[in-house]
Amino acid sequence: MTITISRRALTLGLSGTALGALAETNAAHAAGSPSPTSVTPLAQISIGRFRVTALTDGYADMPYNYFPGRTSEQVEAAAKAESTARPSGVRFLFNQYLVEDGSRRVLIDAGPAGTLGKTGRLLEALAALGLQPNQIDAVIVTHMHQDHMGGLVEGGKRRFPNAEVYVDRRDIAYWTDPAKQAGAPDYLQTSFRLASDLVRLYPKLQATEGDHEIARGISLVDLTGHTPGHIGVRIEDGSQSLIMVSDMLFPVVHPDMGTDVNFLFEQDRPAAQAMRDRFFPRAAEEGALIAATHMPFPGLGRIVADNGRLGWSVADWAYQD
Repeated sequence: MTITISRRALTLGLSGTALGALAETNAAHAAGSPSPTSVTPLAQISIGRFRVTALTDGYADMPYNYFPGRTSEQVEAAAKAESTARPSGVRFLFNQYLVEDGSRRVLIDAGPAGTLGKTGRLLEALAALGLQPNQIDAVIVTHMHQDHMGGLVEGGKRRFPNAEVYVDRRDIAYWTDPAKQAGAPDYLQTSFRLASDLVRLYPKLQATEGDHEIARGISLVDLTGHTPGHIGVRIEDGSQSLIMVSDMLFPVVHPDMGTDVNFLFEQDRPAAQAMRDRFFPRAAEEGALIAATHMPFPGLGRIVADNGRLGWSVADWAYQD
């Protein structure tokens, strides 16, 4: 299935000939490369009646020693091979996805909002679509790491005042447990603090658990492992579907790299790998279109099988009026 990207979603006053290079321009801007114009990366695809817009809050570089299972030198070499290497580490994007069906606007994750790297651009991206935070009906938090919920509570305020917020109850229990916080490393303390803010600022928080549909065509998918309540989101209408898998995939942590490389922020590394081992073959068999938070913008691709080996394949793009 070819992804169709609407020109309207990419309108930046560019000529028709410039549109062919727009994906590269957006990617370069998101990666921090010089650009002649200020570009807010946006890309839209259609999944049946749904319009899904890829947005980004920005990026951060993860040090090469953040990937257990590989030496720093091996990680840097792998990152160079996939063009995600930077002097300070592996370039991670923070992609969010806005799902619209004409009656509801559902945002999947809210980015780190300035708490990591060069981030804090989600509201700018929404504004480029003509939207304000109070027009978002729901926010699904795939897990309670700071880079997925920071935008909800930026500055200690309820940034999406009219939104229902969905979080798996297992993550709520973990990230609001004082004993867990007391024993956690420094790099997770911001996530505990933001989790407390989220529960305080959104008293009607919807605590979910496991696979279930929260609206017609929008289902939560249990992907526990990365955190106790890590979830994905399936968008489905008719024969078309998209699965947003959140932190199941990272640059240099994906099927092409094998099963013995991981990422520092995994809460339960064996459980996270076991989930990947179960999910990836099914996704390859299904031919599922996948969106991943930290892959290069817009984070869309598929798991593919080739002679018994699984790999990540960036999805094809096509432009249409």
